[in-house]
Amino acid sequence: MHFVVCIKQVPDSAQIRVHPVTNTIMRQGVPTIINPYDLFSLEEALRLRDKVGGEVTVLTMGPPMAADSLRKALTIGADRAVLLTDRFFAGSDTLATTYALAQAIRKIGETFGKPDIVFAGKQTIDGDTAQVGPGIAKRLDMLQLTYVSAITELDQENGSITLERRSEGGTQVLKSQLPCLITMLEGSNIVRRGKIDDALRAARAEIVTWNAKDAGIEDLQLCGLRGSPTVVKRVFAPQARAEKAALVEVGATPADTAEAFIEAIFAKAPTLEADMTKLASGF
Repeated sequence: MHFVVCIKQVPDSAQIRVHPVTNTIMRQGVPTIINPYDLFSLEEALRLRDKVGGEVTVLTMGPPMAADSLRKALTIGADRAVLLTDRFFAGSDTLATTYALAQAIRKIGETFGKPDIVFAGKQTIDGDTAQVGPGIAKRLDMLQLTYVSAITELDQENGSITLERRSEGGTQVLKSQLPCLITMLEGSNIVRRGKIDDALRAARAEIVTWNAKDAGIEDLQLCGLRGSPTVVKRVFAPQARAEKAALVEVGATPADTAEAFIEAIFAKAPTLEADMTKLASGF
């Protein structure tokens, strides 16, 4: 089977600063990492590959330096890495990004084999839109399964997958046909560290690098700023909370402590108890 995992190189959010005058993100000197949510999808793809066989291809769109994140993915255990980079992609919003990535996935299918499952993180820490995964699925006419917390069965013979999906009302158990696109939730698995053999292989691996033409993108008006209707009006840091932490005394037993915490929470949010009771009753 062929699994394609879309990842993104993002600035480390713990070190992001906002310019006090222009209100824009200051990226100079900020280290980059693989979007943390994407790592859970990569790990799930690797687990399925280890279980049923096949290959894992990681794909990212970005500047040439994004190859560093692809090598990190190879170190973790991916089989192949594809970098989609071109100056025409600069300034892409989620609409333009999904167009370019969908075209690249089609090209991957033609070159390395049609993907059975496309994985993506539920969102990115620099945009937080959660639009790219569903957008790719729409453009590729794939079934989309978002906020997946666990994959319980992959039936190669019948071309189906069974999984658990978190929803507002609890957990849904769904069965879907392949191919499909899956976005994994954080904490759905434990991301492996990778083996020494994988690290050595990643160091000398060739990153497949495509520009817009190589990926089969013909309409450049749909890429970059020209294909991005989203306009960022302002970026700002959230105001620091002035409220201090509440002190809750520990009870004599764990049950007493739990009760004290619950009482403190309900005291802070007077309507929460009634809302939870109503939700639990189903009315």
